[in-house]
Amino acid sequence: MSSDTDAWLERRTLARRATRWRIVAVLALLVLALIGLWRLDPGNLIAQRQVHVARLEISGVIAENDWWLEKLKEAGEDDRVRAVILYINSPGGSTYGGEALFQAVRQLSEQKPVVSVIGTLGASAGYMVAIAGDYVLARETSLTGSIGVLFQTAEFSKLMEKVGVSAETITSGPLKAEPNPTRPMSPAGRAQIQNMVNETHAWFVDLVASRRDLPRDEVAKLADGRVYSGRAALQSRLIDGLGGVAEARDWLARTHRIPADLPLRDIPSEPPAGLLDGLGSRTFATLVGKSLIPERLRLDGLTSLWHPD
Repeated sequence: MSSDTDAWLERRTLARRATRWRIVAVLALLVLALIGLWRLDPGNLIAQRQVHVARLEISGVIAENDWWLEKLKEAGEDDRVRAVILYINSPGGSTYGGEALFQAVRQLSEQKPVVSVIGTLGASAGYMVAIAGDYVLARETSLTGSIGVLFQTAEFSKLMEKVGVSAETITSGPLKAEPNPTRPMSPAGRAQIQNMVNETHAWFVDLVASRRDLPRDEVAKLADGRVYSGRAALQSRLIDGLGGVAEARDWLARTHRIPADLPLRDIPSEPPAGLLDGLGSRTFATLVGKSLIPERLRLDGLTSLWHPD
């Protein structure tokens, strides 16, 4: 009986020791993780706990992006955020995505100052987002402008004839299936789409005229789709000044008394990826799609997107 009791006590002691070592190991891993984060960006961790200027990067082709909208909303509601710098490096994207971001930035601007900084490229819908800020900066060699709208489709009827494939479409009206990649566009379909493009372009021109405080007819002359260097954009009053983030901080200090040495915190521009995210089928499909199909052809609806021919 005594030997059984001793064995039980010994097993219990060993189990307790194992539990304590597991706890110590977990705590050690947490400490190492925190040290790693601190080494990566110690200033950003401090800024999260104190008053700071936030910076959000809008990059790549603009489409519907709930993450960006949510981050802008959070920045407006966070009392620790004194101002927001939007760093834009985008050729544009869908008009819907650009409009949604424009409205979100305007709502943010009602709560705190917003400065837009155009990097290498801030054209089309990218420029649309930039002018939502209170002050717009670009480098002399930045590319911006490209105020315009396009609708792009493809038509494969001749290719289908060569391979012996035909398609039949039954619609409720003559414009229901326009455009249709299986047949040439009809004059009525072309006119309908052209009207839609013209209407959206007029809306874009009105937006620029209002935000840049320029006569509409002057903006209409600038809005022929061309891109401008930052220097030319300044001369045309499409932007307010030349520079980058440092000049944005100087403007905030001059006009809003926000110290230029206040910590600058980067807002994550996309959701953090999970450990196994790269193995997910959705991620795989996205990677394949980006490899095989040009980004601009995968945008739904009208686009405001600059790209060299």
